[in-house]
Amino acid sequence: MVLRLGGFSLVWRPRSVLVCALLLLVCAVLGLVLLGSGSARLSPAGVWAGLTGSGDETTSRLVARIRLPRLVTAALVGACLGMAGAVFQSLSRNALGSPDVIGFTTGAASGAIVQIILFNAGALQTAIASVVSGVITALVVLTLSHSRAQGRGGGYRLILVGIGMGALLSGLNTLLMVSGDLERAMSAQIWLAGTLNARNWSHVWTALIGLAVFAPLVLWNARRLMVMAMGDDMARQLGVNVGRARLVLVLASVGLTSVATACTGPIAFIALAGPQLARGLTRSPDVPVVAGALAGAVLLVGADLVSQNAPFGLAMPIGLTTGFLGGLYLVVLILTSRKI
Repeated sequence: MVLRLGGFSLVWRPRSVLVCALLLLVCAVLGLVLLGSGSARLSPAGVWAGLTGSGDETTSRLVARIRLPRLVTAALVGACLGMAGAVFQSLSRNALGSPDVIGFTTGAASGAIVQIILFNAGALQTAIASVVSGVITALVVLTLSHSRAQGRGGGYRLILVGIGMGALLSGLNTLLMVSGDLERAMSAQIWLAGTLNARNWSHVWTALIGLAVFAPLVLWNARRLMVMAMGDDMARQLGVNVGRARLVLVLASVGLTSVATACTGPIAFIALAGPQLARGLTRSPDVPVVAGALAGAVLLVGADLVSQNAPFGLAMPIGLTTGFLGGLYLVVLILTSRKI
């Protein structure tokens, strides 16, 4: 089945639709379990009473004002990262082409750290700075990677330039924290670890608005993205304006990454593994922008559940949890892949 609306064209294959429905169901189940987890555990009946407001005031406040915003933020941020990762992996034609690997997440974090360390800015200014610095980083990486490379080789150059830019910005971030005020540096370090603690409905609205603004741009160009995955020359022969489509897709994906980073801090692994999980489940030649977003939501909600139920009472920030899981995932991927 093909959905068409103006210039928008998106293929819905039966298996892909089924996978998306299952991912939604898994995310909902994990979400219900997560709402009952934590220092004050709740039964499914208690969670339902808190959601509907039929329970006592303490339970309703715990579920509706503390745990539910955290859950929705995790799902929306995971969706942003999963969709962005699907786009970058397709454009670079490389499984490692996710925004946290090629430096875009670090670039988004740099603007936020500047605001925290130098200006002691609030949440809104930090979010705006994160988006702006993420876009600037993407433009710089694109310019450097495109200067002498065309066609297939450009994807590998994009990854190499992105890794170098990420290392440079990571050093700059460390320098800012070392030379800045101690209290502000501690706040920046906590933010850099990536966290879902103390998320409220303002974070939900920030992530929701970002997804509503940038996701349609990705979906509108999904078919062009699939054609571009076959190579720039082939895409041009099929009538795709490669330069314009790539710019729009990169800026939209950087916007998704930057909004996610602004809401929770840098979160590793989700943008890398989400699209690969979706591609393995759907077994479709299409770029898994929708399934990748849902897989990203499932992975981040699941990682938060693991983080809150870690053994020995070890409560890790979500960024460290996803980084740990991502490291294990890469090791398994390398050991089981026949191409590496």
